[in-house]
Amino acid sequence: MEPLKTDKSIDLMSEVCPYTFVKSKLALEGLDAGQLLEIHLGNSESASNVPRSLDLEGHEVLDVEKPKPNHWVVRVKRA
Repeated sequence: MEPLKTDKSIDLMSEVCPYTFVKSKLALEGLDAGQLLEIHLGNSESASNVPRSLDLEGHEVLDVEKPKPNHWVVRVKRA
């Protein structure tokens, strides 16, 4: 499977909830509908809460992966 091409990537590895969600939401607002945002998170609470919250906002969470310990990558398509 070919990797997804993202339009923007943000590093929130050192951030915690609720800042991870707020900054993710602001980054998505800067994109056009259908564009992809890649979010790098550094804790399991954010990795759980950010995708759920963005989904509730109407965005499409494409995937969540954990490439290494304490590092999650969330890919979201802007609604």
